[in-house]
Amino acid sequence: MNRLYYGDNLTVLRGCIGDESVDLIYLDPPFNSQAIYNVLFKSTAGEESRAQIEAFGDTWHWGQDAEMAFDGVMHCQNTDAAEMLRAMRAFLKENDMMAYLSMMAVRLLELHRVLKPAGSLYLHCDPTASHYLKILLDGIFGKENFRNEIIWKRTSAHSSTKGYGAVHDVILFYAKSGDFLWNDQFGPYENQYVEAFFTHADEKGRKWCRTDLTGPGVRKGDSGLPWRDYNPTGVGRHWQPPSYFYDKYTAMTGDELVKYALIERLEKMDAIGLIHWPAKKGGMPRGKRLLEDSPGMPLQDMWADIKIMHNMSAERLGYATQKPQALLERIIQSSSNEGDIVLDPFCGCGTTIHAAQKLKREWIGIDITHLAISLIEKRIKDAFPGIQYEVHGTPKDLDGARDLAARDKYQFQWWAVSLVNAVPFAGKKKGADTGIDGLIYFKPEGKTTEKAIVSVKGGEHVNVAMVRDLAHVVDREKARIGVFITLADSTGPMRTEAVKTGFYETLYGKYPKIQVLTIQELFDGKQPNIPLVDPSAFKKAPKEGRGDQDRLPF
Repeated sequence: MNRLYYGDNLTVLRGCIGDESVDLIYLDPPFNSQAIYNVLFKSTAGEESRAQIEAFGDTWHWGQDAEMAFDGVMHCQNTDAAEMLRAMRAFLKENDMMAYLSMMAVRLLELHRVLKPAGSLYLHCDPTASHYLKILLDGIFGKENFRNEIIWKRTSAHSSTKGYGAVHDVILFYAKSGDFLWNDQFGPYENQYVEAFFTHADEKGRKWCRTDLTGPGVRKGDSGLPWRDYNPTGVGRHWQPPSYFYDKYTAMTGDELVKYALIERLEKMDAIGLIHWPAKKGGMPRGKRLLEDSPGMPLQDMWADIKIMHNMSAERLGYATQKPQALLERIIQSSSNEGDIVLDPFCGCGTTIHAAQKLKREWIGIDITHLAISLIEKRIKDAFPGIQYEVHGTPKDLDGARDLAARDKYQFQWWAVSLVNAVPFAGKKKGADTGIDGLIYFKPEGKTTEKAIVSVKGGEHVNVAMVRDLAHVVDREKARIGVFITLADSTGPMRTEAVKTGFYETLYGKYPKIQVLTIQELFDGKQPNIPLVDPSAFKKAPKEGRGDQDRLPF
C-alpha cells in the first residue's frame, strides 16, 4: 500500500520502515545555502507575495539536536561513517555546515538500512555541500559503491557579481552493493553524431550506418562457417549479427535464438535489405544499422536535456524547490522496475510520488510539514482520480487534532487551513498577529476575484471577542467573508455574534459574512458556504492518462 507520513523522517524511518524493504531512494533535502524557501500560492488577486508560508528554514545551526545527531553516528555500528564524521568535525568545528552534515549522516545511516541489497540511492544537493556529502556517503555505502556524480542543469542562466553563474545541481548516485538493479536509458543522438555516422540512406530515405556482422575470435560451429564465399575465420573472427536485428525483426528469444542457425539469420537480414555488400571484390559484408533501429546515445552523467522549470511550466505547483517530473521519471526508470518500492524521505510537493505512481511503482513519502502532505494529497488526487493510499501522522479524529494543536500550533493551523482548501498565509516569523491564517479566493459572479479570510483557533477556549476580531479583519482587508475554525466547541453567543455581522450578497444569493466551523464539523464533511471558489489559488496537477492508471499498486 502506498503511504504518506507526516513527521520527522528519522523517527518515521526508525519506527515504520523495515530493514531492506525499499528498492530505490531519492532524497532532495534542504540545502545548506542559508536560504528560506517558501511555498508561493498563485492567485488572480495579485497577492502572490503575501499569500505565502514558510515551508522550511534552510539554515542549520549547531545546538542540542545537532549534538544528538552526531552522538548517534558515533554510537552506530558503521565505524567508517563514525570516523569520517569525527574527522569532519575536527576540520569544520561546531558550525552550521557541521550541524547540517550531522543531521544528514544519522538519516543516511537509516536510509542505508532500509535499502534492499540490489537497491540504489540518489541524493540531490548543490555544490555548497556536495563534496562533504559524498565523503559521508563513501563512509556509509562504501566508496566502491559510488556509481556517479550526476550534473543536472537546473536553469538556463544565473548572473553573478564575481565568478561563473551557478546553473547546476549535483545528484550523488550510490548502490548498496555491486549487484544493483540497472536499466539502460538512452537519449537522442546529437545532430553532429548523426551527420558524421549515419551517412547513407536506402531507397525509402531511411538513414543507416555500417555495422559489423562479426565478432573477434575464432569459434567452432556455424558462427565459423563460410557464407557466400566469405569466411570470417580467415581474419580471426566469427559471425555475430547485431542484437537489434533479433529484437525488432524476429519474434524469437532465448533458446529459440540458439536453435536459429547463424547462416539463416544472415540470409534473413539480406532478404530484408540489412546487408551492405562492398563494391570491392573479396571485401567482408557489413550490416546496415538503421537510425530508427538505434536506441540512441546512452545517458551520460551530465543532464542538460530535461526541460527547465519556470513560472509558466504546466507542472509548476508553486513549490519553490519543485523539481521537474521528467528528472524523477528518469531516475526511477533507471534504478527500479514496475512494482518496486520508491522512498522519498523529504517529499516536499510530491514529484517523486507522482512519478512513481505514473510509472507503476509503489511509494513511501515522508515530510515534516502538514503543508507538504496536504499539497501532495491534492496533487495525486488531481492526477490520479480514485487513487488509494494511507496517510500516517495526520489527525483522523478530534483527539488527534487536539494532540497536534498541543504539540505544534503552526502545524495545526496549516492542517486546519487545508481542510477548507484555503491558501496558507504567513508563517512562524510573521511578526505581529494579522488575524489571518488562510485565504480562500472566489469569483462570486464568475469574473472579479474576491477573498475570504480564514482564522484558526486551536486553544481550549474560544469566545465572542474572537469572532468580533475576525469581523474587523475582514473589513480591514476588504474581504467579503470570514471563516472562523475552532478546535473547541463554539458557543451560542459566538454564533449569534456571527449572524449579527450580516450577509455578503451577490446576484446569485446571500452568504453569511462570518461563518463559524468546528474541527468536528469539518471532520463530518461540512464546508464553508462560499460561491464559486477560484481554483487558480492552488494550481491543479494535470490528470494523467488512463494508460498510466491501468494497474494501481493497491
